[in-house]
Amino acid sequence: MDELIDILDTYGKPTGTTALKSKAHRLGLFHATVHIWFYTDDGKILLQQRGEQKITYPLLWDVSVAGHIGAGEKIGVSAIREIEEEIGLQVQEEDLIKIGVFKSMQKHHDTLIDNEFHHTFLCELKVPLHLLQKQESEVADLKIIPIENFDKEINAMVRLQKYVPHSLEYHQTVINEIEKRI
Repeated sequence: MDELIDILDTYGKPTGTTALKSKAHRLGLFHATVHIWFYTDDGKILLQQRGEQKITYPLLWDVSVAGHIGAGEKIGVSAIREIEEEIGLQVQEEDLIKIGVFKSMQKHHDTLIDNEFHHTFLCELKVPLHLLQKQESEVADLKIIPIENFDKEINAMVRLQKYVPHSLEYHQTVINEIEKRI
């Protein structure tokens, strides 16, 4: 779905302009997204398999929930909206723990350039997996795996075939922040 988003400069500051998401991706304009990583108190992490129809990285495993921040939308509101849309879970803004903003630049091809600032959160998953309702158009599957398994796979060559290629630093930050809380 094409939506209006705020355009940022290369440092993540608002430029005061907006564009459709398709135009931002076509021209490589910086914009903001939310990433929410769900974890359980017994040391597991919720992963999302991207939908088969996704333009980038179809069927690869990724962050629990992610999405673009709409033009003029507050970051926390966007995170809560994306969580409800993608996995059918209602959380409160105070349940979200912000762990950072990560700059990501990925050129998929000449007309698809993802220049984003990921506002990244953790949230404890307090319901069983079977109660989550995946958004069929976005999410192929959901699974919960031990954080140690995720850490091993991210640091091995398997990540190149199985996971969306975020930087190792990004993944390690997420893992370290979750481990502090379990």
